[in-house]
Amino acid sequence: MNKNTKIWLNYLLGAAISVLLLWGIYLQAKKQLHSVDGNIWQQTGPAWLLWLAILLYPINAALEAKKWHILAGSAQRTTYRQAFTSYLAGIAFSVVTPNRLGEYPGRILYLRRERTFRLISVSILGAFAQLITVFIFGMGGLIYYNLAFPDTPALIALLCCIAFILLLGIIYLRFEKWLPALRRFKWVKRMHVYRQLLIRFKNDEQFIILAISMLRFVVFTAQYLILLRWMNVSFPLREGFFIACLFFWAITVIPSIALAELGIRSQVGVFLFGKFSANTMGIVGATAGLWLINLVLPAVVGSILLIRLRLWK
Repeated sequence: MNKNTKIWLNYLLGAAISVLLLWGIYLQAKKQLHSVDGNIWQQTGPAWLLWLAILLYPINAALEAKKWHILAGSAQRTTYRQAFTSYLAGIAFSVVTPNRLGEYPGRILYLRRERTFRLISVSILGAFAQLITVFIFGMGGLIYYNLAFPDTPALIALLCCIAFILLLGIIYLRFEKWLPALRRFKWVKRMHVYRQLLIRFKNDEQFIILAISMLRFVVFTAQYLILLRWMNVSFPLREGFFIACLFFWAITVIPSIALAELGIRSQVGVFLFGKFSANTMGIVGATAGLWLINLVLPAVVGSILLIRLRLWK
């Protein structure tokens, strides 16, 4: 394949992927928002609350891009700008996969694919850091829920959450120790580079990645609480924080397609925050707003960036 052919194929495929994702996002967003009563947006609080929630997204994105910059930078030379655009491209891919599993493969596809296996391995570390974060804050939410609204299913969920945190923590901090055992499988032997890379990560570096994940969690939790206030949903601030933590934990453990999550998110939000407020439509509106700000809009930007995707060098 000569150079000109590769150039044309790259542009055509990149444009095709971008257009298909944009069309899919449009159809799904239209379908999801059709179930939301448009009148709820007319019953809102001060506009500055909405703008504050929107302005928190760049902080959220910058933190995630920094984490990805650290992770990807250990596999290949990567600038912060490349990490940021790769992160947005990953969101575009995530919208069509269950529980956003396509996010990290999308990031890897967008970057220069010089050391794919190494990028896969650091992606696993990043995913584990985010999962541990959600479960740690979710545990706090479950503890509060068990104290305020005790029942057997909530207690079982708390015990399972604690057990899962311990398991995730062991795997995360000693990930490289588990990999030699996996080499007994033939298809894994080709990926022995995992261990060579992960040994380079010291515990303090892994704690930095985990700390960034936790800070990011606090930011998008604040976004949700601000949007709820904007939609005139009443709740005590401390209790609202724990319920929001429980909300994000619940939508993580419930299987879903990212762009089909709005209905699930709304149901979970109404169930949890409905214990404090009868403003059901306000809860749905805040949940939809968070979904639009943190997922749909970045996915649109990421889809446009995929025009520059280069599958052939």
